[in-house]
Amino acid sequence: MQATAYTYDPETRSGQVLLDDGTPVPFDADAFTAGGLLLLRPGQRVRIETEGQGEALRITLVTLQTL
Repeated sequence: MQATAYTYDPETRSGQVLLDDGTPVPFDADAFTAGGLLLLRPGQRVRIETEGQGEALRITLVTLQTL
């Protein structure tokens, strides 16, 4: 799934992405670390992997979107 980076806190290595429908979804340090990223800037397109649905939706991986 694709999303857009919305917020990122380098101290906690967590933040939020916006899904293409505008829904904000938080991610934690574990999801950020799993993607191997060092930095994330708001507005970057990212690829995410998730588990669960609705209120239980959780991001398990955040990585940069590549062509």
